[in-house]
Amino acid sequence: IQPLSSLDVNGKRVFVRVKLRGLHSMHHMAPTGQCGFDAYIGEVGSMIYAGLARFLAAASEYESAVCNFPTATMRTVTINFPLREGVHEVAIGVDEGSRVVAAPARALRRPVIIYGTSITQGGCASRPGMAYANILSRRIDCEFINLGFAGNGRGEPEVAHVIATLPPPALFIMDYEANCGELPRVKETLEPFLQILRKRWSKTPLLVISRIPYAVETYNEEARRGRLERRDFQRATVARLRRAGDKAVAFLDGNGLLGEDFTECSVDGVHQTDLGFLRMANGIEPTIRKLLVFAVQDSVPPVGG
Repeated sequence: IQPLSSLDVNGKRVFVRVKLRGLHSMHHMAPTGQCGFDAYIGEVGSMIYAGLARFLAAASEYESAVCNFPTATMRTVTINFPLREGVHEVAIGVDEGSRVVAAPARALRRPVIIYGTSITQGGCASRPGMAYANILSRRIDCEFINLGFAGNGRGEPEVAHVIATLPPPALFIMDYEANCGELPRVKETLEPFLQILRKRWSKTPLLVISRIPYAVETYNEEARRGRLERRDFQRATVARLRRAGDKAVAFLDGNGLLGEDFTECSVDGVHQTDLGFLRMANGIEPTIRKLLVFAVQDSVPPVGG
């Protein structure tokens, strides 16, 4: 989970003192994304990027300013945690004499939960705020809980049972196809996972998002065909569940989220750059907003194609 901390501060500087669980170790992800913190100022809907922790990539402990303002004015500061490396300890520091108070509560008290893969988790954004879940959290006034698991997130029923112990969220998003493997595994896991959640969350909107395209599909027709087969199965499953009476489940086609030039959106043909995550957030946001409008009703409208 990539948590974020929001606070109102009237000082000029905000610092982090960090003890990580490990070092930067990835060839395809910037240290600032794997191990760093970044900060935004302002309210949801109008947040502005304000700064980034600076540290040596070989360091597992560091102290750094994440904000340095010219004047001491009360501001809402949101700090995003690292996207990959675990955080053993973190302390937030401000200038002596600064006043710190809790930030305003989110308008929607129930969270949006996103379950999925390393892409969901934020790989390989250059800094934490550019993961698509964090981009969405700056635009939509509710908490986002990111349950993206690198190398995992395969729709295991055991995980569904654990997630279902949480209080009903405003919306649950399932973005797990990238790690699920071939079509038989999707067939084995998708509906059981959704049904486990539905037994505990009777009215929660459940959104299934099919996988974004990978660069290999431009020259490997078999790879492209396999993704489209998995997409079509997910869409058909959601349509069947809706016909059977579950009007709070919806589907969104990930095929077009990145645009026609999708090969320019990734680091390694799979994991997204900041550009890819921005496009994903832009494409997913309208659907989330539509579903949240109906989060307290008995049914949600069909979305996606």
